[in-house]
Amino acid sequence: MFVRLLKKAALFIPAVLLVLFGFVIGTSISAGAGVASAAQPVIQAQAQPVDFSQLTLNQQEQQLAGLYNQISPSVVSINVVARQAASSQFTPLPQEGEQEGFTYGSGSGFIIDNQGHIVTNNHVVDGATSIEVNFFDGTLVRGEIVGLDPDSDLAVVKVNLPAEQLQPIGFANSDQLVIGQTTLAIGSPFGQRWTLTTGIISALDRRITGLTNYAIGSVIQTDAAINPGNSGGPLLDLQGRVIGVNSQIISRTRSSSGIGFAIPSNLVQRVVGELLSAGRVNYSYMGIGGEEVTLDLIETMNLANNVQGVVVGRVEPNGPASQAGLQNPGQRVVVNGSNVPTSADIITAINGEEINDFSKLVSFLASNTRPGDTVNLTVLRNNQQVNLTLTLSARP
Repeated sequence: MFVRLLKKAALFIPAVLLVLFGFVIGTSISAGAGVASAAQPVIQAQAQPVDFSQLTLNQQEQQLAGLYNQISPSVVSINVVARQAASSQFTPLPQEGEQEGFTYGSGSGFIIDNQGHIVTNNHVVDGATSIEVNFFDGTLVRGEIVGLDPDSDLAVVKVNLPAEQLQPIGFANSDQLVIGQTTLAIGSPFGQRWTLTTGIISALDRRITGLTNYAIGSVIQTDAAINPGNSGGPLLDLQGRVIGVNSQIISRTRSSSGIGFAIPSNLVQRVVGELLSAGRVNYSYMGIGGEEVTLDLIETMNLANNVQGVVVGRVEPNGPASQAGLQNPGQRVVVNGSNVPTSADIITAINGEEINDFSKLVSFLASNTRPGDTVNLTVLRNNQQVNLTLTLSARP
């Protein structure tokens, strides 16, 4: 009996040691690979056509695998050397090293035309002294900034490559998106290039803060895993079209926590068009500070419980809103710990389109108007509807 136990132990102990050794080696290789990718580019082999009929994949798996092979050549990985830290406080570049005042970071982007233009986030390339663009087939080239728009956190970079080496992606209409729709993200989270994640549209018409004092409206919220390094990469639908540009996450740990945000494709197309034609984007400006409709406000102002719109919390002196006749709120009172106005203008529609919150107003102005345009506002004032005409100016 004792001899048999010794024999079993002799077989068991080497097996355990082998497993432990494999774990340590695997961990070391993974960690080493991560360091190598930060220091120098990893050449990605070009995807070969896959005969899905020979694989035991279900229909959904075949679709996702096909989309990955179709879209990956259009997605790029971007390595940046900069003299300063990234400007974004929301999705900062993963700092992979510092030397003599330089910082090193990475992000993602995608090709939009045969002239070599690439869309990414402003915070990925802002302040860059060197931009290295990595393609799926292993091609490495330098990129040059064409235009930056910190208000929308978008940027356009250009590479010098023949048209036949470029595979642009098309855009979808972000106004036609629905909650529950499948989303795909391809990018370089934590430097792991051409990573595919999937999810759904969790919410629409979110509002996030850009890199300036102005908000970005109609933002897409998704639960597809988005992490630092995904910034600037495409959020796609099941037709392989861009519905948004991944930009921010809500996380206390700088890793995906199920809430990621993408700039909507319609705004992306507007910004990119103006960056390419004029080098900058001119946004419309009303000159108000907006607040949300709350239950405390409804009760204080004796409003209907289904009232929606933008509460005018502040009117800038001599601004477009002031000249149009919008009014500052009345005296404020403290209700349940909040300062609530006893009277205020509430914008409920613009050019006949219902405005249910501040995000919708910001989105409408950014996507549908230009400085100098005149818009018609429907305003609820003292429980009466008022119509005002406002001429927009440019953001100061």
